[in-house]
Amino acid sequence: MALPYQRIIVKIGSNVLTQENGLPDQARIQHLVDQIAALKKVGKEVIVVSSGAVAAGRSLVQVSDKADAVSNRQLLAAVGQVKLLATYAALFGQHELVCAQVLVTKEDFRDRQHYLNMQNCFQALLQNNIIPVVNENDVISVTELMFTDNDELAGLVASMLDADALLILSNVDGIYDGDPKAPGAQLIPVIEPGTTSFSSFVTTQRSQFGRGGMITKCHMAHKVAQLGIAVHIANGKTENILPRILSENVVSTRFVANRTASRKKKWLAHAEPAAKGAVQLNAGAKAALTTPGKAVSLLPVGVLGIVGTFQKGDIIKLLDEAGKTIGLGVAEYGADKALERLGLQHQKPLVHYDYLFLSTAIS
Repeated sequence: MALPYQRIIVKIGSNVLTQENGLPDQARIQHLVDQIAALKKVGKEVIVVSSGAVAAGRSLVQVSDKADAVSNRQLLAAVGQVKLLATYAALFGQHELVCAQVLVTKEDFRDRQHYLNMQNCFQALLQNNIIPVVNENDVISVTELMFTDNDELAGLVASMLDADALLILSNVDGIYDGDPKAPGAQLIPVIEPGTTSFSSFVTTQRSQFGRGGMITKCHMAHKVAQLGIAVHIANGKTENILPRILSENVVSTRFVANRTASRKKKWLAHAEPAAKGAVQLNAGAKAALTTPGKAVSLLPVGVLGIVGTFQKGDIIKLLDEAGKTIGLGVAEYGADKALERLGLQHQKPLVHYDYLFLSTAIS
């Protein structure tokens, strides 16, 4: 029986789209487009998060080894993104489908209003049966503006759009309990929500052409699954990989979805880089907030101290007594008023439950 996913994010990694010589694999791109078109024909909504701009640029121009690596990447991405989107447009056009380019940076997800504007754009594209093709804007994304890799970007898009599933296509079959190349390493078919540590068995080795690795995939997939979105990691070079994932007829790893969350909480789940300050909680407040099945706001009586400065509407971190981040929230008032009300009872919540996301520790 096919998995009942309706809105699907398909993330295609650099190693799937790229040949060993670093140039684009046209046959592979064609095959993936054919599969996506088949999903569209049965009524699925598909959003593509695609790497490959740098590889496409490498097929058109040569860069000097003496030039700065960041500048070379920007140049190749600027040239290659045009070719990559043109390739997708031509191939989807063979199926009488239209695609649209969506280029983003990490900064685009930090402002709530900007986030909502971007969300509205995606919704308009989907309502008009247009396939969004999303990529990081490598032309302007440098240092702190860069995503860890497109897995992080795919997770953000999946959360933003309330996707049913995120399918991550890599160049391996899934998550292993050790180095996939080592004798005896076993693939893990299912990872439950209660799994809290990956570093003990997941290799930190990065992919040949991408920026990330399996450890970053695991952390991102676990976070997205906690937000009620199933995540599958599979080999994008396997024949007919997309329909085979949906029919559960292929070797892969599935992160089981844990719970649903509001759109506000899904935005907050990925908003830690935008935090302006922090509040430190006492043990009682931490226990109250983390009690399963309870909807609790953060009150000033449970706050031990204020770290940094913030204004009403800013995102703030919630720290336990040891200084460890346990969640994120939107401040109902600024740091000055929070200091005045520190430890006092019968005060307005500093963070309302509707704007509070509690994270699960992952090591």
